[in-house]
Amino acid sequence: MSSLYLWLKALHVISVIAWMAGMLYLPRLYVYHCGAERGSVQSETFKTMERRLLRGIVDPAMIATYAFGIALLLMPEAPSWREPWLLAKIALVLALSAMHGLFAKWRKDFEHDRNTRSARLYRFVNEVPTLLLIGIVILVIVRPF
Repeated sequence: MSSLYLWLKALHVISVIAWMAGMLYLPRLYVYHCGAERGSVQSETFKTMERRLLRGIVDPAMIATYAFGIALLLMPEAPSWREPWLLAKIALVLALSAMHGLFAKWRKDFEHDRNTRSARLYRFVNEVPTLLLIGIVILVIVRPF
């Protein structure tokens, strides 16, 4: 493997870790935000935390993940696009990206004091990125098919 491929792989993994950290923390903030009274200092603090987390960490980390991942796929050392595990991994990454979009929409709902969802829903949804991550890691490391 070339040195460039290994560097891209390392940067891709670092980006994924940062993306996942935010994807695991953001819905937890929503759980707590549900308990804050609309217009309160606490609610406004959660709005700031959610905006900064999404815009400052989660969005850039997702973009970096995609950029380094695509760069890896363009390298001669890349696995074939016909590999079933790779296609399954890409499907799970797209599902994680859809969750990212949903979290961003929910942040806007909180920002405009329009949240109608329960803390229980956010607790449940908090587990989805973890399940997607588990699937992605197994596909990349074990390559079960």
